[in-house]
Amino acid sequence: MSEAEDLTETPKASTGVVASDDTDEDPVAHAHLVAQRTVRDDSPAFADFDINPKIVEALADAGIVRTFAIQELTLPIALAGSDLIGQARTGTGKTLGFGVPLLNRLALPGEPGARPQALVIAPTRELAGQVSGDLAAAGAKLGARVITIYGGRAYEPQIEALARGTDVVVGTPGRLLDLAEQRKLDLSGIQILVLDEGDEMLDLGFLPDIEKLMARIPSRHQTMLFSATMPGPIVALARQFLNQPIQIRAESHGAVPATEHIDQFVYRAHALDKVEMLARILQARDRGLTMIFVRTKRTAAKVADELEQRGFAAGAVHGDLGQGAREQALRAFRSGKVDVLVATDVAARGLDVEGVTHVVNYQCPEDAGTYVHRIGRTARAGASGTAITLVDWDDVPRWQLICDQLKLPLHEPPETYSTSEHLFVELGIPEDTSGVLPRSQRVRAGLDAEALEDLGGRDSGARRDAGTRRRRGERPQPAPARSSDAAAGAGPADRADSGAGSGANATETTHRAPRSRRRTRGGRRVTAPGAAAGEAPQAAAAPGETAADSV
Repeated sequence: MSEAEDLTETPKASTGVVASDDTDEDPVAHAHLVAQRTVRDDSPAFADFDINPKIVEALADAGIVRTFAIQELTLPIALAGSDLIGQARTGTGKTLGFGVPLLNRLALPGEPGARPQALVIAPTRELAGQVSGDLAAAGAKLGARVITIYGGRAYEPQIEALARGTDVVVGTPGRLLDLAEQRKLDLSGIQILVLDEGDEMLDLGFLPDIEKLMARIPSRHQTMLFSATMPGPIVALARQFLNQPIQIRAESHGAVPATEHIDQFVYRAHALDKVEMLARILQARDRGLTMIFVRTKRTAAKVADELEQRGFAAGAVHGDLGQGAREQALRAFRSGKVDVLVATDVAARGLDVEGVTHVVNYQCPEDAGTYVHRIGRTARAGASGTAITLVDWDDVPRWQLICDQLKLPLHEPPETYSTSEHLFVELGIPEDTSGVLPRSQRVRAGLDAEALEDLGGRDSGARRDAGTRRRRGERPQPAPARSSDAAAGAGPADRADSGAGSGANATETTHRAPRSRRRTRGGRRVTAPGAAAGEAPQAAAAPGETAADSV
Protein backbone atom coordinates (compact mmCIF):
# COMPACT_ATOMS: atom_id res chain seq x y z
CA MET A 1 0.00 0.00 0.00
CA SER A 2 1.38 3.44 -0.88
CA GLU A 3 1.93 6.25 1.58
CA ALA A 4 -1.04 8.14 0.21
CA GLU A 5 -3.30 5.14 0.67
CA ASP A 6 -2.03 4.63 4.20
CA LEU A 7 -3.63 7.83 5.40
CA THR A 8 -7.01 8.12 6.98
CA GLU A 9 -9.66 9.69 4.80
CA THR A 10 -9.89 13.41 5.35
CA PRO A 11 -13.22 14.53 6.81
CA LYS A 12 -14.77 17.33 4.79
CA ALA A 13 -18.35 17.95 5.73
CA SER A 14 -17.81 18.37 9.47
CA THR A 15 -16.17 21.79 9.26
CA GLY A 16 -16.82 22.87 5.69
CA VAL A 17 -13.08 22.93 4.93
CA VAL A 18 -11.89 21.20 1.77
CA ALA A 19 -8.86 18.95 1.54
CA SER A 20 -5.91 20.17 -0.46
CA ASP A 21 -5.01 18.54 -3.78
CA ASP A 22 -1.31 19.21 -3.06
CA THR A 23 -0.45 15.53 -2.68
CA ASP A 24 2.98 15.37 -4.24
CA GLU A 25 4.93 17.76 -2.01
CA ASP A 26 4.03 16.66 1.50
CA PRO A 27 6.87 14.58 3.00
CA VAL A 28 4.81 12.90 5.72
CA ALA A 29 1.11 12.75 4.93
CA HIS A 30 -0.28 13.47 1.54
CA ALA A 31 -3.85 14.19 2.67
CA HIS A 32 -4.05 17.32 4.74
CA LEU A 33 -6.44 20.11 5.54
CA VAL A 34 -6.02 23.76 4.65
CA ALA A 35 -7.81 26.57 6.40
CA GLN A 36 -9.03 29.48 4.33
CA ARG A 37 -8.21 32.11 6.95
CA THR A 38 -6.40 32.13 10.28
CA VAL A 39 -9.41 33.64 12.08
CA ARG A 40 -12.92 33.72 10.63
CA ASP A 41 -15.92 35.62 11.85
CA ASP A 42 -18.08 32.55 11.29
CA SER A 43 -15.68 30.16 13.03
CA PRO A 44 -17.49 27.33 14.84
CA ALA A 45 -17.82 27.33 18.61
CA PHE A 46 -16.31 24.68 20.86
CA ALA A 47 -19.87 23.75 21.82
CA ASP A 48 -20.49 22.70 18.21
CA PHE A 49 -18.11 19.75 18.61
CA ASP A 50 -18.55 16.57 20.62
CA ILE A 51 -16.76 18.00 23.66
CA ASN A 52 -17.56 17.46 27.33
CA PRO A 53 -19.82 20.35 28.44
CA LYS A 54 -17.61 20.92 31.49
CA ILE A 55 -14.66 21.69 29.23
CA VAL A 56 -16.79 24.04 27.13
CA GLU A 57 -17.99 25.74 30.29
CA ALA A 58 -14.45 26.18 31.61
CA LEU A 59 -13.35 27.73 28.31
CA ALA A 60 -16.37 30.04 28.31
CA ASP A 61 -15.45 31.20 31.81
CA ALA A 62 -12.09 32.24 30.36
CA GLY A 63 -13.80 34.09 27.51
CA ILE A 64 -12.97 31.43 24.91
CA VAL A 65 -16.02 30.46 22.86
CA ARG A 66 -15.04 30.13 19.19
CA THR A 67 -12.21 28.22 17.58
CA PHE A 68 -9.24 29.45 15.62
CA ALA A 69 -8.29 27.83 12.33
CA ILE A 70 -5.88 25.24 13.71
CA GLN A 71 -8.40 24.30 16.41
CA GLU A 72 -11.24 24.02 13.93
CA LEU A 73 -9.20 21.62 11.80
CA THR A 74 -7.66 19.65 14.64
CA LEU A 75 -10.69 18.93 16.82
CA PRO A 76 -12.62 16.48 14.57
CA ILE A 77 -9.51 14.36 13.95
CA ALA A 78 -8.06 14.47 17.45
CA LEU A 79 -11.42 13.78 19.12
CA ALA A 80 -11.67 10.61 17.02
CA GLY A 81 -8.31 9.39 18.36
CA SER A 82 -6.34 9.60 15.11
CA ASP A 83 -2.67 10.56 14.94
CA LEU A 84 -2.05 13.98 13.43
CA ILE A 85 0.59 16.53 12.56
CA GLY A 86 -0.40 20.16 13.00
CA GLN A 87 1.40 23.02 11.30
CA ALA A 88 0.57 26.63 12.10
CA ARG A 89 2.51 29.75 12.85
CA THR A 90 3.01 30.70 16.46
CA GLY A 91 0.16 32.40 18.28
CA THR A 92 -2.69 30.62 16.46
CA GLY A 93 -3.98 28.57 19.39
CA LYS A 94 -2.25 25.21 19.00
CA THR A 95 -2.39 24.50 22.74
CA LEU A 96 -6.17 24.16 22.86
CA GLY A 97 -6.04 22.39 19.51
CA PHE A 98 -4.51 19.40 21.26
CA GLY A 99 -5.46 20.22 24.84
CA VAL A 100 -9.24 20.01 24.43
CA PRO A 101 -9.21 16.59 22.69
CA LEU A 102 -6.68 15.33 25.21
CA LEU A 103 -8.85 16.25 28.19
CA ASN A 104 -12.00 15.04 26.44
CA ARG A 105 -10.64 11.53 25.81
CA LEU A 106 -9.23 10.86 29.31
CA ALA A 107 -11.11 9.38 32.27
CA LEU A 108 -10.97 12.32 34.68
CA PRO A 109 -10.18 12.52 37.46
CA GLY A 110 -8.00 9.44 37.90
CA GLU A 111 -7.60 7.38 41.06
CA PRO A 112 -5.30 8.56 43.89
CA GLY A 113 -1.76 7.47 43.15
CA ALA A 114 -2.66 6.71 39.52
CA ARG A 115 -0.01 6.86 36.82
CA PRO A 116 -0.35 9.58 34.15
CA GLN A 117 -2.68 9.02 31.21
CA ALA A 118 -1.25 11.71 28.92
CA LEU A 119 2.20 13.18 28.30
CA VAL A 120 2.96 16.56 26.70
CA ILE A 121 6.60 17.28 25.80
CA ALA A 122 7.69 20.90 25.27
CA PRO A 123 11.14 22.30 24.40
CA THR A 124 11.43 25.01 27.06
CA ARG A 125 10.55 25.44 30.71
CA GLU A 126 8.51 28.55 29.99
CA LEU A 127 6.42 26.83 27.33
CA ALA A 128 5.90 23.78 29.55
CA GLY A 129 4.57 25.99 32.34
CA GLN A 130 2.30 27.85 29.96
CA VAL A 131 0.84 24.67 28.43
CA SER A 132 0.35 23.19 31.88
CA GLY A 133 -1.59 26.25 33.01
CA ASP A 134 -3.84 26.19 29.94
CA LEU A 135 -4.62 22.49 30.40
CA ALA A 136 -5.32 22.93 34.10
CA ALA A 137 -7.71 25.81 33.35
CA ALA A 138 -9.55 23.91 30.62
CA GLY A 139 -9.88 20.80 32.77
CA ALA A 140 -10.65 22.53 36.05
CA LYS A 141 -14.32 21.51 36.14
CA LEU A 142 -13.34 17.90 35.41
CA GLY A 143 -10.90 17.77 38.29
CA ALA A 144 -7.94 17.17 35.98
CA ARG A 145 -4.61 16.87 37.76
CA VAL A 146 -1.79 18.40 35.71
CA ILE A 147 1.85 18.29 36.80
CA THR A 148 4.70 20.31 35.28
CA ILE A 149 8.14 18.69 35.28
CA TYR A 150 11.31 20.45 34.15
CA GLY A 151 14.85 21.13 35.26
CA GLY A 152 15.96 23.95 37.53
CA ARG A 153 13.57 22.81 40.27
CA ALA A 154 14.18 20.37 43.09
CA TYR A 155 13.44 16.72 42.35
CA GLU A 156 11.62 15.97 45.59
CA PRO A 157 8.40 18.01 45.05
CA GLN A 158 8.03 16.61 41.54
CA ILE A 159 8.56 13.03 42.73
CA GLU A 160 6.07 13.53 45.56
CA ALA A 161 3.48 14.95 43.14
CA LEU A 162 3.90 11.93 40.86
CA ALA A 163 3.51 9.59 43.81
CA ARG A 164 0.22 11.23 44.78
CA GLY A 165 -1.09 10.52 41.29
CA THR A 166 -1.69 12.64 38.21
CA ASP A 167 -3.64 12.62 34.97
CA VAL A 168 -1.44 14.72 32.68
CA VAL A 169 2.30 15.35 32.79
CA VAL A 170 3.77 18.33 30.93
CA GLY A 171 7.52 18.66 30.85
CA THR A 172 10.83 19.11 29.08
CA PRO A 173 12.64 16.08 27.66
CA GLY A 174 15.69 16.08 29.91
CA ARG A 175 13.95 15.99 33.30
CA LEU A 176 11.22 13.65 32.03
CA LEU A 177 13.80 11.12 30.85
CA ASP A 178 15.76 11.49 34.08
CA LEU A 179 12.73 10.67 36.25
CA ALA A 180 11.69 7.86 33.92
CA GLU A 181 15.12 6.25 34.20
CA GLN A 182 14.91 6.56 37.99
CA ARG A 183 11.55 4.77 37.79
CA LYS A 184 9.83 7.73 39.42
CA LEU A 185 7.79 8.49 36.27
CA ASP A 186 5.73 5.55 35.01
CA LEU A 187 4.88 5.98 31.32
CA SER A 188 3.25 2.58 30.87
CA GLY A 189 -0.24 4.07 31.16
CA ILE A 190 0.14 6.82 28.56
CA GLN A 191 -2.79 6.93 26.14
CA ILE A 192 -2.07 10.27 24.46
CA LEU A 193 1.32 11.78 23.59
CA VAL A 194 1.78 15.36 22.38
CA LEU A 195 5.02 16.79 20.98
CA ASP A 196 4.75 20.57 20.98
CA GLU A 197 7.07 22.78 18.91
CA GLY A 198 8.85 19.80 17.37
CA ASP A 199 11.22 21.86 15.23
CA GLU A 200 12.39 23.80 18.27
CA MET A 201 13.14 20.55 20.11
CA LEU A 202 15.19 19.53 17.08
CA ASP A 203 17.14 22.80 17.20
CA LEU A 204 17.86 22.32 20.91
CA GLY A 205 19.10 18.76 20.40
CA PHE A 206 16.27 16.99 22.21
CA LEU A 207 15.37 14.39 19.57
CA PRO A 208 17.47 11.56 21.10
CA ASP A 209 15.78 12.09 24.48
CA ILE A 210 12.36 12.17 22.84
CA GLU A 211 13.03 8.88 21.06
CA LYS A 212 14.02 7.27 24.36
CA LEU A 213 10.85 8.56 26.03
CA MET A 214 8.65 7.33 23.18
CA ALA A 215 10.23 3.89 23.45
CA ARG A 216 8.87 3.68 27.03
CA ILE A 217 5.28 4.44 25.97
CA PRO A 218 2.83 1.66 25.03
CA SER A 219 2.58 1.05 21.30
CA ARG A 220 -1.18 1.67 21.26
CA HIS A 221 -1.59 5.36 21.91
CA GLN A 222 -2.55 8.54 20.10
CA THR A 223 0.28 10.85 19.06
CA MET A 224 -0.12 14.51 18.09
CA LEU A 225 2.89 16.38 16.72
CA PHE A 226 2.84 20.16 16.37
CA SER A 227 5.59 22.03 14.57
CA ALA A 228 5.80 25.32 12.72
CA THR A 229 8.12 23.77 10.12
CA MET A 230 8.85 20.20 9.01
CA PRO A 231 12.63 19.69 8.72
CA GLY A 232 13.97 16.29 7.71
CA PRO A 233 14.58 14.82 11.20
CA ILE A 234 11.04 15.73 12.27
CA VAL A 235 9.70 13.99 9.18
CA ALA A 236 11.72 10.90 10.06
CA LEU A 237 10.44 10.99 13.64
CA ALA A 238 6.86 11.24 12.40
CA ARG A 239 7.29 8.30 10.03
CA GLN A 240 8.80 6.19 12.79
CA PHE A 241 6.34 6.83 15.61
CA LEU A 242 3.06 8.10 14.13
CA ASN A 243 0.41 5.75 12.79
CA GLN A 244 -1.23 6.92 9.55
CA PRO A 245 -1.08 10.59 10.51
CA ILE A 246 -3.19 13.31 8.97
CA GLN A 247 -1.32 16.53 8.40
CA ILE A 248 -3.14 19.77 9.09
CA ARG A 249 -2.03 23.22 8.03
CA ALA A 250 -3.57 26.48 9.12
CA GLU A 251 -1.90 28.11 6.11
CA SER A 252 -1.70 26.89 2.53
CA HIS A 253 1.05 24.50 1.58
CA GLY A 254 4.31 26.25 0.75
CA ALA A 255 2.96 29.62 1.80
CA VAL A 256 5.31 32.26 3.11
CA PRO A 257 4.90 32.61 6.90
CA ALA A 258 2.36 35.33 7.57
CA THR A 259 3.72 38.61 8.89
CA GLU A 260 1.43 41.12 7.20
CA HIS A 261 -0.76 41.43 10.31
CA ILE A 262 2.15 43.15 12.11
CA ASP A 263 3.41 46.68 11.45
CA GLN A 264 7.11 46.17 10.71
CA PHE A 265 9.86 48.80 10.84
CA VAL A 266 13.55 48.20 10.13
CA TYR A 267 16.44 50.59 10.82
CA ARG A 268 20.16 50.33 10.19
CA ALA A 269 21.61 51.31 13.55
CA HIS A 270 25.07 51.82 14.99
CA ALA A 271 25.93 49.47 17.85
CA LEU A 272 26.97 52.31 20.16
CA ASP A 273 23.69 54.16 19.58
CA LYS A 274 21.30 51.24 19.94
CA VAL A 275 20.53 51.66 23.65
CA GLU A 276 19.85 55.35 23.11
CA MET A 277 17.49 54.51 20.24
CA LEU A 278 15.83 51.80 22.32
CA ALA A 279 15.20 54.22 25.19
CA ARG A 280 13.36 56.54 22.83
CA ILE A 281 11.43 53.72 21.13
CA LEU A 282 10.16 52.61 24.55
CA GLN A 283 8.59 56.05 25.01
CA ALA A 284 6.43 55.81 21.91
CA ARG A 285 2.76 56.68 22.27
CA ASP A 286 0.34 53.85 23.06
CA ARG A 287 3.15 51.41 23.84
CA GLY A 288 2.08 48.54 26.04
CA LEU A 289 4.13 45.53 27.14
CA THR A 290 7.29 45.19 25.07
CA MET A 291 9.62 42.27 24.40
CA ILE A 292 13.21 42.88 23.30
CA PHE A 293 15.08 40.01 21.66
CA VAL A 294 18.84 39.58 21.60
CA ARG A 295 21.15 36.78 20.48
CA THR A 296 23.36 36.30 23.56
CA LYS A 297 22.87 35.97 27.30
CA ARG A 298 25.44 38.65 28.04
CA THR A 299 23.67 41.15 25.79
CA ALA A 300 20.34 40.39 27.48
CA ALA A 301 21.77 41.16 30.92
CA LYS A 302 23.53 44.28 29.67
CA VAL A 303 20.49 45.74 27.92
CA ALA A 304 18.25 45.06 30.93
CA ASP A 305 20.74 46.81 33.24
CA GLU A 306 21.04 49.79 30.90
CA LEU A 307 17.28 50.22 30.77
CA GLU A 308 16.96 49.99 34.54
CA GLN A 309 19.53 52.75 34.92
CA ARG A 310 17.49 54.90 32.53
CA GLY A 311 14.36 54.51 34.63
CA PHE A 312 12.51 51.73 32.80
CA ALA A 313 10.92 48.80 34.63
CA ALA A 314 12.74 45.98 32.87
CA GLY A 315 13.41 42.31 33.47
CA ALA A 316 15.45 39.68 31.66
CA VAL A 317 15.06 36.02 30.75
CA HIS A 318 18.16 34.13 29.64
CA GLY A 319 20.16 31.02 30.37
CA ASP A 320 22.51 32.51 32.97
CA LEU A 321 19.58 33.09 35.33
CA GLY A 322 18.34 30.56 37.82
CA GLN A 323 14.87 29.16 37.25
CA GLY A 324 13.51 31.19 40.16
CA ALA A 325 14.75 34.44 38.62
CA ARG A 326 13.39 33.53 35.19
CA GLU A 327 9.95 32.81 36.59
CA GLN A 328 10.09 35.97 38.68
CA ALA A 329 10.73 38.06 35.55
CA LEU A 330 7.92 36.36 33.62
CA ARG A 331 5.42 36.81 36.46
CA ALA A 332 6.38 40.46 36.82
CA PHE A 333 5.97 40.96 33.07
CA ARG A 334 2.58 39.26 32.93
CA SER A 335 1.31 41.21 35.94
CA GLY A 336 2.57 44.55 34.58
CA LYS A 337 5.09 45.22 37.35
CA VAL A 338 7.63 45.51 34.56
CA ASP A 339 6.62 46.45 31.04
CA VAL A 340 9.86 45.55 29.27
CA LEU A 341 11.23 42.01 29.00
CA VAL A 342 14.63 41.37 27.44
CA ALA A 343 14.98 37.78 26.25
CA THR A 344 17.15 35.47 24.22
CA ASP A 345 15.67 33.45 21.38
CA VAL A 346 14.84 30.51 23.67
CA ALA A 347 11.99 32.60 25.06
CA ALA A 348 10.73 33.39 21.56
CA ARG A 349 9.00 30.03 21.25
CA GLY A 350 5.60 29.55 22.77
CA LEU A 351 5.43 32.45 25.22
CA ASP A 352 1.93 33.88 25.17
CA VAL A 353 1.58 37.11 27.15
CA GLU A 354 -1.53 39.20 26.71
CA GLY A 355 -1.02 42.87 25.95
CA VAL A 356 2.33 42.76 24.12
CA THR A 357 2.09 45.65 21.66
CA HIS A 358 5.73 45.98 20.60
CA VAL A 359 8.56 43.60 19.79
CA VAL A 360 12.07 44.98 19.29
CA ASN A 361 14.78 42.91 17.62
CA TYR A 362 17.76 44.56 19.29
CA GLN A 363 20.00 42.25 17.28
CA CYS A 364 19.19 40.91 13.83
CA PRO A 365 17.72 37.39 13.99
CA GLU A 366 19.73 34.50 12.58
CA ASP A 367 17.16 33.46 9.98
CA ALA A 368 13.61 33.97 8.74
CA GLY A 369 12.15 31.39 11.10
CA THR A 370 13.64 33.11 14.13
CA TYR A 371 12.31 36.45 12.90
CA VAL A 372 8.79 35.10 12.50
CA HIS A 373 8.84 33.49 15.93
CA ARG A 374 10.19 36.64 17.56
CA ILE A 375 7.63 39.02 16.14
CA GLY A 376 4.93 36.42 16.80
CA ARG A 377 4.97 37.47 20.46
CA THR A 378 2.80 40.42 19.44
CA ALA A 379 -0.42 40.57 17.40
CA ARG A 380 -1.54 37.27 18.87
CA ALA A 381 -5.06 35.90 18.56
CA GLY A 382 -6.14 38.48 16.00
CA ALA A 383 -4.73 41.56 17.77
CA SER A 384 -2.46 44.16 16.14
CA GLY A 385 1.16 44.82 16.97
CA THR A 386 4.41 46.54 16.01
CA ALA A 387 7.78 44.91 15.31
CA ILE A 388 10.98 46.98 15.15
CA THR A 389 14.29 45.55 13.97
CA LEU A 390 17.67 47.22 14.49
CA VAL A 391 20.20 45.96 11.94
CA ASP A 392 23.95 46.45 12.33
CA TRP A 393 26.00 47.26 9.23
CA ASP A 394 27.54 43.77 9.32
CA ASP A 395 24.09 42.14 9.49
CA VAL A 396 22.63 43.79 6.39
CA PRO A 397 23.35 40.77 4.11
CA ARG A 398 21.68 38.42 6.60
CA TRP A 399 18.68 40.72 6.84
CA GLN A 400 18.35 40.86 3.05
CA LEU A 401 18.22 37.06 2.93
CA ILE A 402 15.41 37.14 5.50
CA CYS A 403 13.53 39.66 3.36
CA ASP A 404 13.96 37.46 0.29
CA GLN A 405 12.57 34.42 2.07
CA LEU A 406 9.63 36.24 3.64
CA LYS A 407 9.04 38.47 0.60
CA LEU A 408 9.38 41.64 2.68
CA PRO A 409 10.00 44.94 0.85
CA LEU A 410 12.51 46.03 3.48
CA HIS A 411 15.85 45.10 1.91
CA GLU A 412 17.50 48.51 2.42
CA PRO A 413 16.96 49.73 6.00
CA PRO A 414 17.48 53.48 6.32
CA GLU A 415 20.49 54.63 8.30
CA THR A 416 19.01 55.78 11.59
CA TYR A 417 20.24 57.33 14.82
CA SER A 418 18.57 58.19 18.09
CA THR A 419 18.07 61.76 16.88
CA SER A 420 16.75 60.90 13.41
CA GLU A 421 13.49 62.67 12.64
CA HIS A 422 11.93 59.76 10.74
CA LEU A 423 12.37 57.49 13.79
CA PHE A 424 10.19 59.83 15.87
CA VAL A 425 7.60 60.27 13.15
CA GLU A 426 7.17 56.63 12.15
CA LEU A 427 6.97 55.24 15.68
CA GLY A 428 4.97 58.06 17.25
CA ILE A 429 7.68 59.21 19.66
CA PRO A 430 7.15 62.70 21.19
CA GLU A 431 9.59 65.29 19.87
CA ASP A 432 11.10 66.21 23.23
CA THR A 433 11.86 62.61 24.23
CA SER A 434 15.30 61.95 25.70
CA GLY A 435 17.16 58.75 26.49
CA VAL A 436 15.96 58.72 30.10
CA LEU A 437 12.42 58.01 31.22
CA PRO A 438 11.03 61.04 33.10
CA ARG A 439 10.40 60.41 36.78
CA SER A 440 6.75 61.30 36.36
CA GLN A 441 6.34 58.30 34.04
CA ARG A 442 8.06 55.76 36.29
CA VAL A 443 4.84 54.24 37.57
CA ARG A 444 5.66 50.52 37.38
CA ALA A 445 6.43 48.64 40.58
CA GLY A 446 9.55 47.03 39.10
CA LEU A 447 11.07 43.58 39.22
CA ASP A 448 11.86 43.68 42.93
CA ALA A 449 8.15 44.00 43.70
CA GLU A 450 7.66 40.43 42.46
CA ALA A 451 8.47 37.72 45.00
CA LEU A 452 11.41 35.46 44.20
CA GLU A 453 10.64 31.82 44.85
CA ASP A 454 13.23 29.41 46.20
CA LEU A 455 12.61 26.42 43.94
CA GLY A 456 15.27 24.28 45.55
CA GLY A 457 16.91 23.31 42.26
CA ARG A 458 20.55 23.38 41.27
CA ASP A 459 20.23 26.76 39.59
CA SER A 460 17.32 28.18 41.54
CA GLY A 461 17.43 31.46 43.36
CA ALA A 462 17.94 35.03 42.43
CA ARG A 463 19.86 36.48 39.57
CA ARG A 464 23.43 35.39 39.43
CA ASP A 465 25.41 37.49 41.93
CA ALA A 466 22.16 39.28 42.79
CA GLY A 467 22.63 41.92 45.42
CA THR A 468 26.32 42.34 44.51
CA ARG A 469 25.86 43.30 40.87
CA ARG A 470 28.08 46.25 40.08
CA ARG A 471 26.90 49.32 38.30
CA ARG A 472 28.89 50.66 35.40
CA GLY A 473 32.05 52.41 36.58
CA GLU A 474 31.89 50.90 40.05
CA ARG A 475 34.99 49.11 41.36
CA PRO A 476 34.62 45.57 42.68
CA GLN A 477 34.81 45.26 46.44
CA PRO A 478 37.43 42.86 47.82
CA ALA A 479 36.09 39.88 49.67
CA PRO A 480 36.46 40.06 53.47
CA ALA A 481 39.36 38.06 54.87
CA ARG A 482 38.48 34.80 56.53
CA SER A 483 39.14 34.44 60.22
CA SER A 484 41.62 31.64 59.52
CA ASP A 485 43.57 33.93 57.20
CA ALA A 486 43.69 36.63 59.83
CA ALA A 487 44.92 34.15 62.37
CA ALA A 488 47.57 32.88 59.98
CA GLY A 489 49.09 36.34 59.68
CA ALA A 490 49.05 37.11 63.41
CA GLY A 491 51.88 36.73 65.86
CA PRO A 492 51.97 34.08 68.59
CA ALA A 493 50.46 36.34 71.17
CA ASP A 494 47.70 37.36 68.75
CA ARG A 495 46.82 33.72 68.01
CA ALA A 496 46.51 33.08 71.67
CA ASP A 497 44.34 36.14 72.14
CA SER A 498 42.11 35.20 69.19
CA GLY A 499 41.55 31.74 70.60
CA ALA A 500 40.70 33.04 74.03
CA GLY A 501 38.78 36.08 72.93
CA SER A 502 36.49 34.67 70.26
CA GLY A 503 33.03 36.13 70.53
CA ALA A 504 32.55 39.82 71.14
CA ASN A 505 36.19 40.63 70.47
CA ALA A 506 36.42 38.34 67.42
CA THR A 507 35.59 41.17 65.03
CA GLU A 508 38.14 43.62 66.47
CA THR A 509 41.35 44.28 64.55
CA THR A 510 44.34 42.64 66.27
CA HIS A 511 47.64 44.56 66.50
CA ARG A 512 50.80 42.69 65.79
CA ALA A 513 53.68 43.32 68.18
CA PRO A 514 56.69 44.97 66.48
CA ARG A 515 59.88 42.96 66.24
CA SER A 516 62.72 43.69 68.64
CA ARG A 517 66.22 44.21 67.22
CA ARG A 518 69.58 43.65 68.77
CA ARG A 519 71.96 46.60 68.57
CA THR A 520 75.60 45.73 67.77
CA ARG A 521 78.77 47.76 67.30
CA GLY A 522 81.84 46.12 65.84
CA GLY A 523 80.21 42.75 66.30
CA ARG A 524 79.65 43.37 70.00
CA ARG A 525 76.18 43.69 71.49
CA VAL A 526 75.25 47.17 72.72
CA THR A 527 72.70 47.65 75.53
CA ALA A 528 70.17 50.42 75.48
CA PRO A 529 70.82 53.41 77.67
CA GLY A 530 69.49 52.87 81.19
CA ALA A 531 69.30 49.13 80.76
CA ALA A 532 71.12 46.85 83.17
CA ALA A 533 74.34 45.30 81.92
CA GLY A 534 73.73 42.07 80.01
CA GLU A 535 70.00 42.77 79.70
CA ALA A 536 68.39 42.58 76.27
CA PRO A 537 66.56 45.72 75.14
CA GLN A 538 62.77 45.63 74.89
CA ALA A 539 60.73 46.98 72.02
CA ALA A 540 57.96 49.43 72.65
CA ALA A 541 54.76 47.65 73.65
CA ALA A 542 51.78 47.77 71.39
CA PRO A 543 48.71 49.58 72.69
CA GLY A 544 47.02 47.53 75.36
CA GLU A 545 50.02 45.23 75.84
CA THR A 546 52.60 45.00 78.57
CA ALA A 547 56.29 44.97 77.79
CA ALA A 548 56.45 41.25 78.51
CA ASP A 549 53.63 40.55 76.03
CA SER A 550 55.46 42.26 73.21
CA VAL A 551 58.56 40.06 73.27
